[in-house]
Amino acid sequence: MDDLLNEFLTETSENMDVLDVELVKLEQNPNDPDLLGNIFRLVHTVKGTCGFLGLPRLESVAHAAESLFARFRDGELEVTPKAVSLVLESLDRIKALLKELEKTGTEPEGDDNDLIKQLESFAEDAVMEAMLSNEDISEAASDSDELQAAFDAAEFSTRGAPTGADETEEVDFNDQDHGFGQVPSTVSQTGLSTDPGDDPIGPGSVANQSIRVSVDLLENLMTMVSELVLTRNQLLQILRARDDSEFSTPLQRLSHVTTELQESVMKTRMQPIGNAWAKLPRIVRDLSLELSKKVNLQMIGAETELDRQVLELIRDPLTHMVRNSCDHGIEIPAERRSTGKPETGTITLNAYHEGGHIIIEIADDGKGLSVDKIKGKALALGLLTEAELDVMSDQAIQQFIMRAGFSTASNVTSVSGRGVGMDVVKTNIEKIGGTIELKSLQGRGTTFVIKIPLTLAIVSALIVEAGGERFAVPQISVVELVRTGRGSEYRIEDIHGTPVLRLRNRLLPLTSLRQQLRLGAEADVMDEDRFVIVTQVGNFSFGIIVDKVFDTEEIVVKPVSSLLRNITLFSGNTILGDGSVIMILDPNGIASDIGEISVAETTAAEMAAQAEEEADDRVPLLLFHAGDDTPMAVPLALVARLEEIDLDEVEISNGQLVVQYRGGLMPLLPLRADGEIARTGRQSAIVFADRDRSMGLLVDEIVDIVEDRLSIELTTERPGMLGSAIIDGDATDIVDTSYYLTQAYGDWFVPHGGETTTLAQSRRKSRVLLIDDSAFFRNLLSPLLSVAGYSVTTVDSADRAMELYEDGRDFDIILSDIELPGMNGFEFAQAVRASERWSHVPLIALSAYTSIDHLQRGHDVGFDDYVGKFDRDTLLRTLETTLYPELANVDEE
Repeated sequence: MDDLLNEFLTETSENMDVLDVELVKLEQNPNDPDLLGNIFRLVHTVKGTCGFLGLPRLESVAHAAESLFARFRDGELEVTPKAVSLVLESLDRIKALLKELEKTGTEPEGDDNDLIKQLESFAEDAVMEAMLSNEDISEAASDSDELQAAFDAAEFSTRGAPTGADETEEVDFNDQDHGFGQVPSTVSQTGLSTDPGDDPIGPGSVANQSIRVSVDLLENLMTMVSELVLTRNQLLQILRARDDSEFSTPLQRLSHVTTELQESVMKTRMQPIGNAWAKLPRIVRDLSLELSKKVNLQMIGAETELDRQVLELIRDPLTHMVRNSCDHGIEIPAERRSTGKPETGTITLNAYHEGGHIIIEIADDGKGLSVDKIKGKALALGLLTEAELDVMSDQAIQQFIMRAGFSTASNVTSVSGRGVGMDVVKTNIEKIGGTIELKSLQGRGTTFVIKIPLTLAIVSALIVEAGGERFAVPQISVVELVRTGRGSEYRIEDIHGTPVLRLRNRLLPLTSLRQQLRLGAEADVMDEDRFVIVTQVGNFSFGIIVDKVFDTEEIVVKPVSSLLRNITLFSGNTILGDGSVIMILDPNGIASDIGEISVAETTAAEMAAQAEEEADDRVPLLLFHAGDDTPMAVPLALVARLEEIDLDEVEISNGQLVVQYRGGLMPLLPLRADGEIARTGRQSAIVFADRDRSMGLLVDEIVDIVEDRLSIELTTERPGMLGSAIIDGDATDIVDTSYYLTQAYGDWFVPHGGETTTLAQSRRKSRVLLIDDSAFFRNLLSPLLSVAGYSVTTVDSADRAMELYEDGRDFDIILSDIELPGMNGFEFAQAVRASERWSHVPLIALSAYTSIDHLQRGHDVGFDDYVGKFDRDTLLRTLETTLYPELANVDEE
């Protein structure tokens, strides 16, 4: 039985119980309008729900009873004991139907025409009697005693006459003359038992498996559990201070029970997010009619649950954002047709759990945000200068729509245009510890991604220290934790007076928590050991420098004192296990305190550009020796593992050296020029792997791992070598890994001659964007293209490539795989051709499929050429002829 039917049975059972009581009251007070209205509403609710769920038999009985009560409510009929008896009989019939529905999940066969006819006949007879009474009041008055005697007899029969022949006569009289009476205990026509002594809703029914509880009671219960969690934490803190204690086992059990109780109480507060979406279809429908648009609303993950307190807080923001998508996002049908879109626009709501958070996406396939319009409005309002806007990324500029009073709408309508709303949405989401991220592509649509905690009462937090004071940082805002200083690969640097952290080829702006909170002078953070909490607020990433990091702990959030409410750096306070009270940091407040996000992102963009210039072609390299004193190198990213091979276990298969390795045979190739290897002992091997295949290069000695520019100074004709470069101050041979891969497996790549072109060395570097989801292929091809004279940027998806477009990056040529996660190569090509800056950039498709159909499809969507994925020589020639056709046929001397 599905959840919807369970809820229907529970609610309807409750309504039946209420109706029983209300009808008895109505019989005693037939002229009470409040009672009449309440009974009619309950019967109407039962009828409407039955119709929605497709329960025609229940609906027909409820409808007949509703029609009768509508006449009572409107004053057309008088409420009499006979009428109440008949309605109670209808309720008994509904209860019997509900009982069968609960047993089988479907309505029982049969009909209820007998009961429905009684209800209808009673109403008709009562109306007729009223009409006769109006025609001749005096005559009606004279006959009233006789008529009342007949009704009294009928009521006597209904409520229980003496057993015997008289009882049968009374039942027949009621059925034939007045259309109502008691139905026999077993009615073959309906197939139901209607014995008054039989309780249709039994003790084991669905309705009796749930109860309604006051929200205040749940809130109080949650508060008590929160206090229990605090006490649990304090006891565990005491236990940690003792190595061995007789209380260890019971306290661990207490901790387990407390956790289970906490989870159970949390579940009582959880509600599906679909409850917050219930009104949205109607809102979208009305707006589409008002705006003369065609809009389809899709809701995915409506069953996703979150705390009811959070649900109430996000209800209004979600409604506002959907209205915005209808008004600002979706175009009118004529405009959509002109751009090749279907007339009906789509707004998609998607909710899902991710860790301890809930992610809500609001996406539309409309026109997206116009960066030029936003720039113009920002200039008009004096927010930034034109020079400052020019260095900002498109995504950073789009964040201006979150400002109060900022709107690009040309007209103010009843829907929007006043510049209010999105700033309130952002503020409300941040108040509950959430974040909102905006992604928009002009002509393709806009997506808002909201990340909020599942609950506000108990959260997981990271405990840190700065200036001798401890603080809690909600883990929802923590992206990662980085240690800097001595013994760490990460160091805090200073660029233009701003502390930054170079983290995976990007510069992260930093702020010191000690300085933010004025807890004393900051020591030299660039020399001493520190921890950096990498935090993200919307699209803005930054790091918070702290002195120490302890552990994570579940904390109970307490509101900030009214004395501290003006300090935006704190979102609350809590009590730790040792009894100390600490403040909970608010990353959103810290981000606001260190400066506007747009300015910070501009600074970050400038620093990233500087870092890119300084780190041009710097890659991690593995240094080793093989055969002579000249060091050799291979990009570390290509290396899967370093192994020590026992030469006694090396075998020969099909004339090739192999070793049993990880459940299979791995080919081994000596890297020495003479091809010699020792016969016994152990030898170092560099293992390369792709999918389920591995290959090992036998070398004499692993030397070091360094990071340096990979710039080939001298080329060589020696097979297996790309050339020589200055690495770590020494002339080093660069190994052509693809050469040895094809030696191990003939079908690993398309065979090639191992030659490299020097044509690119005589011209300026061209900027190449390489898109492939295979890290192995990216790392294999990138050095080859660098050797050929190209400046290479690699990404693992088309979506990431479009982010580079939004960041203002430009390229001279784009190489893209066809089979990509998310947006595939064909969709990416269409997006590029529809863009403003990249529309004329040459596009080369890389794929293992090169049939005529694939070639034709590639050209249809905008690719300039199609190259086999592993055909290096053809790829290099294609790059030359595409970028420099005038030099492609020039003989190199």
